[in-house]
Amino acid sequence: MTPEFSRSYRLDSLGGLKTLEIEASAEERAALAGRFGLQDVAELKAQANVTPVAAGIEVAGHMTGRATQICVVTGEPVPAFVSQDFAVRFVAPEAAPEAEEIELNAEECDIMEHDGQAIDIGEAVAQTLGLALNPYPRSANAEARLREAGVLAEGEAGPFGALAALRDKLQRK
Repeated sequence: MTPEFSRSYRLDSLGGLKTLEIEASAEERAALAGRFGLQDVAELKAQANVTPVAAGIEVAGHMTGRATQICVVTGEPVPAFVSQDFAVRFVAPEAAPEAEEIELNAEECDIMEHDGQAIDIGEAVAQTLGLALNPYPRSANAEARLREAGVLAEGEAGPFGALAALRDKLQRK
């Protein structure tokens, strides 16, 4: 399956450091909105440096995106702006780590497999956008709607919430 925002570069064309700028078209943004369950993606672009390294191809840069998410409480639109650095190392399938869980620190980059022919920087940027978005977006009206429905706020629930309610009750006497 071809990704919605594909910017594929042949490995044999990536000799030496190369700086790229990519931007999603209206059709690509609409397809990404569907993939990520967004109302829309108004903008998605990135600048990246591509560097061949011994372990594969490193792509590091900065991406920006503007999207409209849907509030998980009210269903209202919630604007989202993402401005994030990213770093990905594309490796051959035989060089990819096994399926075991690994820990990456802030200096390390994500790892994606390539097919031996090309790397897809657009897909790496799309995945960066998807991971950077708030998984539970809330509109400005969300808290009021939850209160109306009788849902307790985080501080009111649990043992400390019960103690606070008891304190308030004792202070009223």
